[in-house]
Amino acid sequence: MVRGKTQMRRIENATSRQVTFSKRRNGLLKKAFELSVLCDAEVALIIFSPRGKLYEFASSSMHETIERYQKHTKDSQANKPPVEHNMQQLKHEAASMMKKIEQLETSKRKLLGESLSSCTIEELQQLEQQLERSVTTIRARKMQVYKQQIEHLKEKEKALAAENAMLCEKFGFQTRGGGGGGGGGGSNEERGAIAPSAEISEVSDVETELFIGPPETRNKRPFHK
Repeated sequence: MVRGKTQMRRIENATSRQVTFSKRRNGLLKKAFELSVLCDAEVALIIFSPRGKLYEFASSSMHETIERYQKHTKDSQANKPPVEHNMQQLKHEAASMMKKIEQLETSKRKLLGESLSSCTIEELQQLEQQLERSVTTIRARKMQVYKQQIEHLKEKEKALAAENAMLCEKFGFQTRGGGGGGGGGGSNEERGAIAPSAEISEVSDVETELFIGPPETRNKRPFHK
């Protein structure tokens, strides 16, 4: 019978997972022992079970092998070219930044009211408090901007009033309702309006008799007192 290919993912069933762990642990320890004997290699193997139980194998001494590994790692880091070391550091920083970006994107979606199905009561309360603080800050800033605009408009109004007064003084304009020439009498228009009324009052002879005929003969009529 052909054995099926095992999928490389976590086994969900606890019993099956424990059985698989025991079988593969024993197989791994056996392979480590065979490698140390057949190839005269220094092998150290450390295994922690899901419950924290330790399983280990060392071809000589576990402590000496670990010290040898640490010394070799330190020497490798010291002899590593600076460019390669910088590249490793940059990759680590890039991975850290990507993780932070994902966290910020998740927080942003929650603040926009999205992806809230996985939030607990405590997380929802924290989001609500954060939004309330943000609204308070925004309103305070809005009132500050309003006050600044009002002060700016008041200063502009004062400048325009001063400019208007200066122009009136320069061109001799008077404000509405101001006094005229005092006892010098009225204006030319007022004096001109009085003159025709005096002339009209001097006319005393007015024809009131009815006359029928062509207009040319009107002036030829004898005048009767």
